[in-house]
Amino acid sequence: MVSSAAPAIAPDTSPGGSPLLDVRGLTKRYSGLVALADYSLRLPAGTIHGVIGPNGAGKTTLFHLLSGMVRPSSGTIHLQGVDITHLPPHRVARLGIARTFQNIRLFGDMSVIDNVKVGVQQRLPVSLWSTIITGPSFRRREEEVTARATELLDLVGLADRAGRIARSLPYGDQRRLEIARAVAVDPKVLLLDEPNAGMNPSETGELLALIRRLRDQLGITIILVAHDIPLVMNLCERIQVLNYGVLIADGEPATVRADPDVIAAYLGQAKHA
Repeated sequence: MVSSAAPAIAPDTSPGGSPLLDVRGLTKRYSGLVALADYSLRLPAGTIHGVIGPNGAGKTTLFHLLSGMVRPSSGTIHLQGVDITHLPPHRVARLGIARTFQNIRLFGDMSVIDNVKVGVQQRLPVSLWSTIITGPSFRRREEEVTARATELLDLVGLADRAGRIARSLPYGDQRRLEIARAVAVDPKVLLLDEPNAGMNPSETGELLALIRRLRDQLGITIILVAHDIPLVMNLCERIQVLNYGVLIADGEPATVRADPDVIAAYLGQAKHA
């Protein structure tokens, strides 16, 4: 087990000193296994933040906790000052945290645009009566949903494939479609789990540009988990490194790259308690 002495939390640079996402002492235990230990993060709005680490480091556990898919053993998660620590996934999503998955989870037999429309519809109010009675307000709503889905497909470069069946898309396009569907719920924070897994270098380059557009054009704060170290180093302003569930480094890319504990972890020489 790596030493439990975690690095100091990087200073918060968000306006007024209040982070968008404030995570403190987050821990998840499974019987005798500690999957994540005393993890903390103060994330300013507008950040592209990276989390890296060897296999089994606790990265996916972290995403499960932040998105409400798993309840923590201890610790707290606040989004814009609201305690979301023990909320179910659908409420976490409505409050502003969306995610993608390492293994793509599209509605494979639906069209590309219908996949995105599912996300758009989740954030719009709807009544049973308006659904049963397809009057002008219902048709107006459907037009708004279609227009927004089309905008998002254009943003990710898939507008010309709107009518195709999702599972028929090339792998890289499916990845971008999953991102578009996640963005459709208008998240404040977007969790991207291995977003370039299975992509070739050209597709990865396009993905890097897309992630920057999501932040710059839509104002979405992004947390990225990836094994692709060059991608993370080139994209993220700040990086955290997990190893055996423990935070062993936290800082700017150049600082993290040179950290001896990070080098040791990736070379399989991490110190054990």
